[in-house]
Amino acid sequence: MKRSRLLTLLVGGVFCLAVMSLYRMLELMQGAEPQPRRDAPDEQDLSRLQQKIDRLERLLSDNNRLVARLRDSLLQHKASWERGGGGANVSSDSTHSQAAPPPGCRLAEEMKDGADGVQLLDVYDLLPFDNPDGGAWKQGFEIGYRGDEWDEQPLELFLVPHSHNDPGWLKTFDGYYQDQTRHILDNMLQKLSQDHRRKMVWAEISYFSKWWNDIDDQKRATVKRLVGAGQLELVTGGWVMADEANSHYFALLDQLMEGHQWLHRHLGVTPSSGWAIDPFGHSPSMTYLLKGAGLQNMVIQRVHYAVKKHFARQQTLEFLWRQTWDSSPRSDITCHMMPFYSYDVPHTCGPNPAVCCQFDFHRLPGRRVFCPWRVPPQPITDQNVQERALLLLDQYRQKSQLFRSPVLLVPLGDDFRFVETSEWDVQFTNYQKLFDYFEQHPELHIKARFGTLSDYFQALHRRLGAAGTSLPTLRGDFFTYADRDDHYWSGFFTSRPFYKRLDRTLEATLRATEILFSLTLAEMRRFGADGRPDARFPARDHFRRLTVGRRNLGLFQHHDAVTGTGRDPVVVDYVSCFQDEVMSAQDALPQKTMLELSDEPRSLIVFNPTEQLQTSVISVTVDSPDAHVVDAETGRPMAAQISAAWVEPSQVSTEMFQVRMSSSMGLLIGSVIGLLIGSVIGLLIHVAVALLRGRTSSSVAPRLSCDQSSSWLHPPGTLHHPSPWRPTKSPLVRVSRGPIFSDITSCFQHFTHTVRLFHLDGHAGKSLEISNMVDIRSEVNRELVMRFVSDVANGNRFYSDLNGFQMQQRRTLLKLPLQANFYPMTSAAFLQDSGSRLTLLSAQSQAVASLRPGELEVVLDRRLQQDDNRGLGQGITDNKLTASLYHLLLEDRRGGAQKQSNVVYAVQSTVEHLSLLAHLTSLSLSHPPITMVAPSDSQLPKLRPFLPLRLSLPCDIHLLNLRTLEDTQVRSTPGDTPLKHLSDVSCWSWTTGRVIDFLQHCPIKRSDEETFNKI
Repeated sequence: MKRSRLLTLLVGGVFCLAVMSLYRMLELMQGAEPQPRRDAPDEQDLSRLQQKIDRLERLLSDNNRLVARLRDSLLQHKASWERGGGGANVSSDSTHSQAAPPPGCRLAEEMKDGADGVQLLDVYDLLPFDNPDGGAWKQGFEIGYRGDEWDEQPLELFLVPHSHNDPGWLKTFDGYYQDQTRHILDNMLQKLSQDHRRKMVWAEISYFSKWWNDIDDQKRATVKRLVGAGQLELVTGGWVMADEANSHYFALLDQLMEGHQWLHRHLGVTPSSGWAIDPFGHSPSMTYLLKGAGLQNMVIQRVHYAVKKHFARQQTLEFLWRQTWDSSPRSDITCHMMPFYSYDVPHTCGPNPAVCCQFDFHRLPGRRVFCPWRVPPQPITDQNVQERALLLLDQYRQKSQLFRSPVLLVPLGDDFRFVETSEWDVQFTNYQKLFDYFEQHPELHIKARFGTLSDYFQALHRRLGAAGTSLPTLRGDFFTYADRDDHYWSGFFTSRPFYKRLDRTLEATLRATEILFSLTLAEMRRFGADGRPDARFPARDHFRRLTVGRRNLGLFQHHDAVTGTGRDPVVVDYVSCFQDEVMSAQDALPQKTMLELSDEPRSLIVFNPTEQLQTSVISVTVDSPDAHVVDAETGRPMAAQISAAWVEPSQVSTEMFQVRMSSSMGLLIGSVIGLLIGSVIGLLIHVAVALLRGRTSSSVAPRLSCDQSSSWLHPPGTLHHPSPWRPTKSPLVRVSRGPIFSDITSCFQHFTHTVRLFHLDGHAGKSLEISNMVDIRSEVNRELVMRFVSDVANGNRFYSDLNGFQMQQRRTLLKLPLQANFYPMTSAAFLQDSGSRLTLLSAQSQAVASLRPGELEVVLDRRLQQDDNRGLGQGITDNKLTASLYHLLLEDRRGGAQKQSNVVYAVQSTVEHLSLLAHLTSLSLSHPPITMVAPSDSQLPKLRPFLPLRLSLPCDIHLLNLRTLEDTQVRSTPGDTPLKHLSDVSCWSWTTGRVIDFLQHCPIKRSDEETFNKI
């Protein structure tokens, strides 16, 4: 109690000191201000007064932030004392020490959150999240204007035709292509060629490339002419319009590279604008990748309706999107947010959908679709053109009031539009009549025409520059998305988790294959002539398979694929694409294939796909418990642990055994291990089987059923207290102990939960491995959740990662329903207070929340019978036996980076990063060693370890990939790798969150530099 009073008194004194300092600074400012002349005009006095007020506001803002930090510090210290002097369990080996934090940590601390723009976290704190009826714009407000706003600067309108083509949703990719997409693109060639004023944008390169392969050279020449004339613009340039919640940044970048390389090779263009109108929420990680790919502008749509309303009132629907961790404008990208409910025609021309629908001429009477507001469009004639033009102009003017410039973007399209030639005719013909009327009546002060995104953004920047207007800066992400009421789209963070895990497996397999192929190709070129690989090496065949794998991974990043929001047959079709690339690997080592041992050794080749020396556990299934494990190069025995293989929770197999061995591997090393029958080097561990009632380090709870929850949505309502899992009978518990690992496995009716501790040096031995095998196929309308309960005093704040690229602070808000407080976790989440940090690292993407202080929960699986009325037309009932894998870290934060340069920083900073230990653990989890085995009857030469680099890269550098590009002259033939020149290689710096140049920042040894030069 005395300590608490003393600390309160100390904080009060610091506050008084801050106020006195602020008053003294104002006095100094006033004294330093030059005295105005007595005959100076009043405007100068008012200007100086305004400057003083602005300075005062900035100083008050800084003071408020200081007080808030002191308050948070007081609460954290008070919580620690109430626990008994800090009380949290902490790791004895922590990467946070008493020494000064590394530069990246200092950068995070020195960031002044929100000082130079809009911070979305603060917007969420500010908004009431009510949903009053806004009139014609149900989720907004009434918009008014005088009518003379455009007298000086006419309204400049760009109508952008588009057709959103999902690469799989209700139909498969090929089904959509045959029935709709190819007709859209065929008609595009014909209709755009008829009138140079007509324009269109296209986003999905997966479809475009397939169509390109089907057309002749004459049509290809027409495409190039339309692109060159600016009538057709390829936007974003990704293989798909990728999901931004579940996808890892490796896969996001890979599909972006595949699309951009295709465009560069076949059309010689690089996109300049992004088009993301259908992903269910938006991530700044994607904007960073787009900016790095050369894009300067982008358009987004699916943002919480309350955020849209707030931005519309503030005229901040167009902004410079900046990375949270970046204090400079180098990562900024100009972003346009669509203000209304959807990207279809009724919700794009203005705030009144009943009026806008009348200008979707595809809905003319007698056509296949109609206006639900029961007022159909009318063909534009000489008799009605004035009335129709003025009605449409009113919507344009209302919409323009939500933006800072007199330049207006109006999309014209929807899902799979312009399939029929007649739709092209009615849309373009009727709109051209309206545009001609506007042009003939300059008193209306509008210039309207068809355009592309490049046309729009060029006009926008020109107008802003001429007016001296700047766009606001924004930091943060747009999760979790709600389109109406309390319908939050957080369910797809977990839906179909089996395929989310499969996606990450394919990603890791593809990356390892890319690296091995590039290194092998470089080695083969040493034996070939004129820089070509040796003729005996089937480089072209391997590269063709590699390209198929890239494109299959890219296709699965589509926002209806990895999200789990496609129909059942579509999901099966996606998986069929994986058969050659990853499913065979899934059935191979170490999961299902059993090695038959004999006196002759079987060689295992273990490849470490990371850039760091690491000690990992290799697991294989053998047919004998008398396994002898040796290092193939030295012949020395290796420590191993032989475990039972379980066919049932209480039944041990007599034919299969698990052999696990620890192996230390350097950067990109291929190690060789020999297995044979012999004296037992590993120890057959003792297994205790018992029926116990107890608790492990986590608990699992199903959510209550709800009739409105399905693939996209979490159940709306007041499920703030989900029921804990209460099994009908006690679980079967297995306890294992051995020299490599010890674990506890709890077998319940619907899941098996294992907690394992590895007895290893390095980062592998500093975390708990947690694995679950979930089977809820017999359940109805259930969600299974794993909850961690700790004494970390994190308040209402926690952190989850965005695409494995950066960490984002989250705030649990009581004013929001439960489903709104779940966020995407691609690979990591953590809780922290002043003394400790609890970090959960994940091998798959899932939904995560911290609904109470000290708690972290992850949604493992969902089985939901009903549709959620978002177009899918089915529930999610194709659940599978699903494995999930995690590592849990508890790290000490006491004394680390809480004070620096005599300034106290907030414990819960907006900008945080994973610790170095967590980063390395996450890398090994995402990119595990690749185990390969030769057939027992094959005759192989003596194998030796392959060591492309002598030393590991610096521990804060991640080698993203070694990707071989396609030859610029010969199609489907490997060309150069990005590592042929050092200056072309990029590494990811996790301390600062920047892509940095390899040559400038990676301290490579001379011998290693020579190796890279060979590549």
